[in-house]
Amino acid sequence: MKPAARQLAAVLGPGAVLALAGLGLGAMLAATLSPAERETLGAVLGPRAALLLLGWAVLALALGALGHRAHAFWVKQPARVAEAAQALLVADDAGNGQPVLATAACPAGTRALADVAERLARERNALRDDIAAKVQEGARGIEHERSRLAALMSELTQSVIVCNLDGRILLYNPRARLQFRALSPAAGAELVGLGRSIYAVFDRQLVAHALESIQQRLERGAAQPAAQFVTSSRAGQLLRVQMAPVRDPSAAPGNTAQLSGFVLMLHNITREFEQDSERDRLMHALTEGSRSSLGSLQAAVDMLELPDLEAPARERFLNVVREEVRTMTGRIQAIAASAGKDLKTRWPLEEMLGADLLHAALRHIEARTPMRASASEVDAGLWLRVDSYALLQALASLATRLSEEFAVRRVQLRLQRDGERAHLDLVWQGAPISTETAIGWESSPMTVGDEASLLSVRDVVERHGGAFWFQRERARQEAFFRFLLPLTQPQEQLEAASVLRSGSRPEYYDFDLFGSGAQTHELGGRRLVDLAYTVFDTETTGLDPSQGDEILQIGAARIVNGKVLRQECFEQLVDPGRGIPAAGIPIHGITPELVAGQPSIGEVLPAFHAFASDTVLVAHNAAFDMRFLQLKEAATGLRFDQPVLDTLLLSAVASPQQASHELEAIAERLGIPVLGRHTALGDALLTAEVFLRLIPLLAIQGIHTLDQAREAAQRTWYARLSY
Repeated sequence: MKPAARQLAAVLGPGAVLALAGLGLGAMLAATLSPAERETLGAVLGPRAALLLLGWAVLALALGALGHRAHAFWVKQPARVAEAAQALLVADDAGNGQPVLATAACPAGTRALADVAERLARERNALRDDIAAKVQEGARGIEHERSRLAALMSELTQSVIVCNLDGRILLYNPRARLQFRALSPAAGAELVGLGRSIYAVFDRQLVAHALESIQQRLERGAAQPAAQFVTSSRAGQLLRVQMAPVRDPSAAPGNTAQLSGFVLMLHNITREFEQDSERDRLMHALTEGSRSSLGSLQAAVDMLELPDLEAPARERFLNVVREEVRTMTGRIQAIAASAGKDLKTRWPLEEMLGADLLHAALRHIEARTPMRASASEVDAGLWLRVDSYALLQALASLATRLSEEFAVRRVQLRLQRDGERAHLDLVWQGAPISTETAIGWESSPMTVGDEASLLSVRDVVERHGGAFWFQRERARQEAFFRFLLPLTQPQEQLEAASVLRSGSRPEYYDFDLFGSGAQTHELGGRRLVDLAYTVFDTETTGLDPSQGDEILQIGAARIVNGKVLRQECFEQLVDPGRGIPAAGIPIHGITPELVAGQPSIGEVLPAFHAFASDTVLVAHNAAFDMRFLQLKEAATGLRFDQPVLDTLLLSAVASPQQASHELEAIAERLGIPVLGRHTALGDALLTAEVFLRLIPLLAIQGIHTLDQAREAAQRTWYARLSY
């Protein structure tokens, strides 16, 4: 029976029992009387029936009130004490010797049990602290090494991000945070953070290709393999990335190729690349302009050599020579001045064994086209200097066109030395193509299936400083595309130059995320303790979003690996585009002056959406906050479709007998200090701490997964509220 039903039974039950008892006694008395006596008794009691009914009602009310008090004293109060005692299990302390369970209105036996529960909780905390101290003492050496590594990574002047094999970030240094701050409107909070996916920044296939390259080198026994690539961010910034492996310490002896993650070192080369492009443009202008000037000079010199040239004509040609010399001198001086401003930054290329490149290319082509691919005439000792990802895209793009437009079903790859360079051939038989078609394929953007690139094959070739052409061999009845690529020395090395400034503590790391495995099942079936959460709160102009009230501030914190990441918070004031009612200012403290010049909700919401992506949303009275967000979905084109948990409903599930489920009341029961109330971020942080304490209380009731928590929350009375 539900608590409300039991309470109703306690109030109405005594009256019903009294009525049944009266009817039963009347029936028994009537059975002992003769017909005449029953008629006489009826005549006596009939006129007094109203008085008897009134007496029954008064007695029933008195007994009902007594039953209600008895239920509250013997049932409800002990149940509340039991829930409060369960809260002691998740509180940080047990009152430090002071009673924390309200037992004044409870029976003596309940008070005695509460005293025992408090003593046991205090002893539990003392034992827990003692065990923690011993564990910390035993792990001091490991923690020292961990802190030393984290401090080193934190103080590197280069941007560093460490990820596990799922691409989840488990360490990043302040330099990386500063770099990503320039790439987003939310100080990089939605791009980099513990537990976040690096694939929000970098293309998954690009990272996978670099990892595959490292894995191949490890399998060959390379001591310090590395890969590098260049990519652009969504903000248009050009980033050069170096990748190094993190080996799995639990791998079998001798299995050095087993990885547990990877390290990314980032450098923003946007400015350097722009300078390089500008210098190339100037060099092109120099060569083209000089060619024209030299032509004019040669013509003038030829005319001056004529013996019968008249004086006026001779002077005119001498003026041509002087003018062209002056023009060329000015052009060369401009180029020299520009070249002296800074050093030239070339597009970075990686050193790679040619056989590895061909092996990757064969798999790349077969995985993305219906063609069969093989290799022949391969010089296994060639080392190339290439952008392997772009080159594989070029080969796959050409193979796709051959398959789709000329029904070619098989290709071969050849790699041979060609003087100081190497030539890489994509060979097929039959289906000849025209030179005009080959030129068109070379200059058009590359496409492979549904994937499109901004680069063309010509761009890839120019990036390598190489050459590309189409050729037929009629004797063999075959045709091929040939790439001319640069060679390098047969060596592999990674030079990392880093400068340490001071020995401060690291700030952004969680090495426990190394143990996070691939997420292979739906969120609903996953345990609450295994999920990542975004806990958020809003401050608004009023309580009615459907009548024009707007968001003034959004604050959010993330929970990863069972910890609140206080250094990775989202906090942003919002210009509501309307007035702020004076009655609400004393509550949230946000004045019109504070929001003047702040971004609109249309600018803030995309950043918050990115910050909360790939997580479960948590809020207190979430229906209210979610209504504000949902009303903006149509205007912004965003959808907050991830699962949502409400600490108000979860508190009602975990502690159904408690009189209040307001945020402050829950925090007090769970021993959480209340700070920064009625600010969006302060309430979000408090809600996050409350949520973490509710998880073990839900587990006591057998609620372990996300689906179980949501189903239990929807059965509470508070779930009927709507906004």
